[in-house]
Amino acid sequence: MDSLSDTLKKLKITAVDRTEDSLEGCLDCLLQALAQNNTETSEKIQASGILQLFASLLTPQSSCKAKVANIIAEVAKNEFMRIPCVDAGLISPLVQLLNSKDQEVLLQTGRALGNICYDSHSLQAQLINMGVIPTLVKLLGIHCQNAALTEMCLVAFGNLAELESSKEQFASTNIAEELVKLFKKQIEHDKREMIFEVLAPLAENDAIKLQLVEAGLVECLLEIVQQKVDSDKEDDITELKTGSDLMVLLLLGDESMQKLFEGGKGSVFQRVLSWIPSNNHQLQLAGALAIANFARNDGNCIHMVDNGIVEKLMDLLDRHVEDGNVTVQHAALSALRNLAIPVINKAKMLSAGVTEAVLKFLKSEMPPVQFKLLGTLRMLIDAQAEAAEQLGKNVKLVERLVEWCEAKDHAGVMGESNRLLSALIRHSKSKDVIKTIVQSGGIKHLVTMATSEHVIMQNEALVALALIAALELGTAEKDLESAKLVQILHRLLADERSAPEIKYNSMVLICALMGSESLHKEVQDLAFLDVVSKLRSHENKSVAQQASLTEQRLTVES
Repeated sequence: MDSLSDTLKKLKITAVDRTEDSLEGCLDCLLQALAQNNTETSEKIQASGILQLFASLLTPQSSCKAKVANIIAEVAKNEFMRIPCVDAGLISPLVQLLNSKDQEVLLQTGRALGNICYDSHSLQAQLINMGVIPTLVKLLGIHCQNAALTEMCLVAFGNLAELESSKEQFASTNIAEELVKLFKKQIEHDKREMIFEVLAPLAENDAIKLQLVEAGLVECLLEIVQQKVDSDKEDDITELKTGSDLMVLLLLGDESMQKLFEGGKGSVFQRVLSWIPSNNHQLQLAGALAIANFARNDGNCIHMVDNGIVEKLMDLLDRHVEDGNVTVQHAALSALRNLAIPVINKAKMLSAGVTEAVLKFLKSEMPPVQFKLLGTLRMLIDAQAEAAEQLGKNVKLVERLVEWCEAKDHAGVMGESNRLLSALIRHSKSKDVIKTIVQSGGIKHLVTMATSEHVIMQNEALVALALIAALELGTAEKDLESAKLVQILHRLLADERSAPEIKYNSMVLICALMGSESLHKEVQDLAFLDVVSKLRSHENKSVAQQASLTEQRLTVES
């Protein structure tokens, strides 16, 4: 290592004098020393203060710039050397060298920048601000025959694409075109894997999604799926998953999704449909997720339901009832839920037997499946009185809902269960449904729901409770009392933060409760008149009118 100290001393002198031959010799010695013991050599380089001189050796005119960049790349493999490299002002001259025509210079410069900025979002953001993205995309296009340079660009893209600030810059280049061109040429699994690692974060951006679709990525992905679907080699299974996942991701953008749907006539849409009946779980999953993504607007949903998608999804669910694949169950239910949103689809889906197919999963213990099951049923019964009544009288379902209303660990399942309980009453307006819910112990949950932090849920609860009070007050009376409904209504009316519709529906409910002796007494004891009379001057006309009516009712009944 003594010779290393000599080399560093000599390098200090020659770097200033610019005696080319001895300079090259010194740099070669350093590279050799780094190859033998990188950490120790790096420590000596740092101690010698030579890093500061490197900036002057990185000029476009310098004949040894590739070797200097190589040395920087090697020392920056050590975490403790990265900040000293930044402090020595090496980033700016390195970025300038990315404009070089020399492939060796480009390769070593890319490595140096990559290693210095490794794992540092702030340094990577600095590179983005210095405009390296368009430069690197251009390099990829020019040097696509050079495997090492291509790999360097891909690694850089993979790191930079993780940063949100990079997406806009990437979107303004022809990265999509270059990556798809490169992808088509790759035969090796590892190389394709590298491109996938860049495509996945980039495809999170909607503008880039569309560019990738226009550049023909989807056709490449469909081809991969076709090639790999029957293989049991691990690499092929991985590639099938990555390819089909990426396909689903491209469908998350509204424009890219519509472009691929092509009014339901698109070849891509047709191919995706053929995945659903396949025997490959990964393809079933991707197919169902893709349908859920295509089902993001009413026109697409109506077209798909008219063309038999519901039967395909129900067959798929049927294959996964007993010990089924949870992700496939979740995806197929997501698709059905979305398809049930347009009013015109509800009756068609109900008569196709979707409710029965969905209810088979009532015994599932998996919260994601429970959540989607509840959402699908809630969508299906919206304004469908007969279906709501049929489900609301299903004791097994109602008991399970009441149980899930207490799923404290799963807020989503808890919220959806409450909303479905309320929906069964609101859409059926049926005494039998109310009796079933009372007998299963559901009333207390509807009362709690009236205190939810979400106005929409509060409202749904109050409307359902008003229907209970109007249709089956005698049956529900005791439960409403023990759930402290009257006190809650008093609180909602007295709270200035309550939304106008909450105040309105709370007063409607108060009037409905007057038919019960015990609840009437509670209303009298709580001095509701004071709260209600204040609301007569409320800025919302409906609230003010309802306050007058409620005040009259309270005065007459007192």
